[in-house]
Amino acid sequence: MLFFFLFLATSLALRLVLLIKARPNADWHLLKLLGVFAVGFVYDFAAASYFALPLTLYLSFVPQSIFRQAWHRWLMLFAFATIVYLLLFGAVAEWFFWEEFGVRFNFIAVDYLVYTTEVLGNIRESYPLPFILSTLGVVAISLVWLLKQTGFFAAWLDSDGRFSRSLRFLLGIVSLTILATIFISNAQVPGFGNAYNQELARNGPYSLFAAFRNNELDYEAFYPTKPPGEIFPELRRLLSTTNSTFVSETPTDITRIIKNEGEERRWNVIQITVESLSASFLGTFGNKENLTPNLDRLASKGILFTQFYATGNRTDRGMEALSLSVPPTPGRSIVKRPRNEGLFTLGSVFAGRGYETDFIYSGFGYFDNMNYFFGNNGYKVIDRAMIPKSDITYANVWGACDEDLFRWVSREADESYARHKPFFHFVMTTSNHRPFTYPDGKIDIPSKSGRSGAVKYTDYAIGEFIKGAQTKPWFTNTLFVIVADHCASSAGKTDLPVKQYEIPIILYNPSLVKAAKIDTLCSQVDFPPTLLGLMNWTYKSRFYGKDILKMRPEDGRAFIGNYQKLGYLKKRTLTVLKPVRQEAVYQYDRVTGDLQQTDAKSGFVDEAICCYESARYFFEHKLNTAIHDQ
Repeated sequence: MLFFFLFLATSLALRLVLLIKARPNADWHLLKLLGVFAVGFVYDFAAASYFALPLTLYLSFVPQSIFRQAWHRWLMLFAFATIVYLLLFGAVAEWFFWEEFGVRFNFIAVDYLVYTTEVLGNIRESYPLPFILSTLGVVAISLVWLLKQTGFFAAWLDSDGRFSRSLRFLLGIVSLTILATIFISNAQVPGFGNAYNQELARNGPYSLFAAFRNNELDYEAFYPTKPPGEIFPELRRLLSTTNSTFVSETPTDITRIIKNEGEERRWNVIQITVESLSASFLGTFGNKENLTPNLDRLASKGILFTQFYATGNRTDRGMEALSLSVPPTPGRSIVKRPRNEGLFTLGSVFAGRGYETDFIYSGFGYFDNMNYFFGNNGYKVIDRAMIPKSDITYANVWGACDEDLFRWVSREADESYARHKPFFHFVMTTSNHRPFTYPDGKIDIPSKSGRSGAVKYTDYAIGEFIKGAQTKPWFTNTLFVIVADHCASSAGKTDLPVKQYEIPIILYNPSLVKAAKIDTLCSQVDFPPTLLGLMNWTYKSRFYGKDILKMRPEDGRAFIGNYQKLGYLKKRTLTVLKPVRQEAVYQYDRVTGDLQQTDAKSGFVDEAICCYESARYFFEHKLNTAIHDQ
C-alpha cells in the first residue's frame, strides 16, 4: 500500500507541476480540470498496479525465515530507497520531456530509448546531470530515513500472518492489472477540448509502455477506411495533373509519366536539410530577433514558399517526405521500418540519370536507421563515422558542427565535379539541436545559451558555406535548397496545431532561378516533383506530391501529422484522422493559428482517407519500388 501511496502522490504532484508549466495553453475551466485529475487518477492507479506486481509477487512467496533475516531487512530498505529514487527520477525525466515536446512520454520516448548513446549524451551536455542525480539521491534517502523513523518498517518486518495478507494483496493487484489491461487504453483518454489537458490526464509511465506496444499502428484496425474499389480510383484522380499520364489502367498502379516542357536542366543540387528550423525563426516570416540574416538574404534572392508545412515532428518524418514524397503513415516512419529497401525516391530518380547521389550527415547515421534507409534507396552514405577525427573541429553528442559538415559537402562536390559527374546531395545538419552548442566566437550569442543561439549559428554556417561555394567552378550550375526537417516544437492546444508545422524552404541560385514568393499551400511531399519540374525533367513518378510551381493556388493541400494523428489541410480546413476510427474537422485561421472544430461533412474526410490508407497499402504491398528505366 505504501508503494501505491508514493506512486499516486508523485503522479499527482507531477501533474500539478506540469499544469503550472502549461498554464498559458491549458484550459482552466473548473469542470475540465476536475476531469483531468479524475481521469489522471484512474491511469495513475492502473500504472501503479502494473509496477507493484513484481514486488508483490516476491514478497508473497519469499520464505518467512528469509524475510526476517537482518540482511533481508537491509535489502528491503535498499529496495524501497531505490523505488523512491526511481519514482523521483521518472518525474524529473517527464518534466524535461514535457519541456522539450509539450507532451507526456510517448512514441518519441520509445524511439529515444533505442539510441541510448545519443540520448544520454544529449542529456549530459544539456543539463547538470551529476547535480540532478545526486540531489535526487539525497531527497530519496531523506524520505526513506524519515519514513524509517515512524517505525513503519519495523512493524512491517516483525508482523505475523504476512503470507495470507500478502496473498490477498497479490490477488488484488493481479485483478487490477487484468482489469486495466482489458478495459483501459491510452487511446481512451478524453480530449477535454484541449490537447494540453488531454496530455495532463495521461500517466507518463503508462503512456510510455502503451507507445512501446503500439509503435506500429495497423491502419485498417485503428483508422477510418474505405473500400479498395473507391480508394484507388479516387487516388488516381487526386494525383492526376495536366502534364501527367498513367502508364496503366491497373487501379493500384499510380505510376505516371510526368512531362515537363523545355530543355532538361542538368543542375547539381545541394539540399541542406536543417534541424528543427521553424518558419517563425526567420525574419522573412516576421521574427524580429535578427537570428537569420543569411537565410533572409537568400530568401529575398531565391524562390521562397510561404505556406510550406512539415509532414511530421521528427527528423525521420522529414526525411521520409523529402525523399519518398509520401504522406506520413501512423506509427514508425518508413525510414525506420523493416523492408524499406529499393523504394522509389528522389535519389533513385537522380541516380537513374547518372547523378552521384550522397546522403551526408554530421552525426552517426545508425541513429533512426538513416544509413540503412539511404544506403538502400539510391544514396551513398557519408556520416561522422566515416570522417577522420582530424577533420572535425567541433562536435557534440549529436554530431559535428555545421561548418564541419559543409566543408565535407564542399569536398564531395569538388570530387564529383572533378569526375565530370553531376551530383545531388541530401545534407542533414545537427547544430540546431539540444544541447545547442557550437564553436565559440562565431556569433554574438554564447554557445549553450538556448535555441536562439543555435539557430543563429546554423544561419552563420549556411552563409559561410554559400560564400565559399561561390568561389567554386560548380557554383553557377548548382541549385541550393534550404529546407527544415521539421519545426522546433509541435506542441499545442489542438490535435495538430497547424501553425507549429510551418517551416521554410528556399531554392537559391540567382544564375539559375529568379526571385519569387510562392503562396500556394503545400508540404514536404511536394518538394521532389517541384524540384524535378523546375529542372524540366520528364520522368516516371510514384510520388504523392505535386509540382507546386504548376499548381493552381486554390488546389494546394498539405499533409501534417504525428505518430497517431493524420492531418490533411485544404482550403483552410483541417481534417484529422485518429484512432479509433475517428475523424475531426476544423476551420483553420492562418493569421492567428486558431482551429475551430466544425461539422465533419464540411471537410475533406474522403480525400484524407484515400491518401493515407493507400500510402499504407502501397508500402505494405511493395508497390512503391524504384523505377529503373527513367
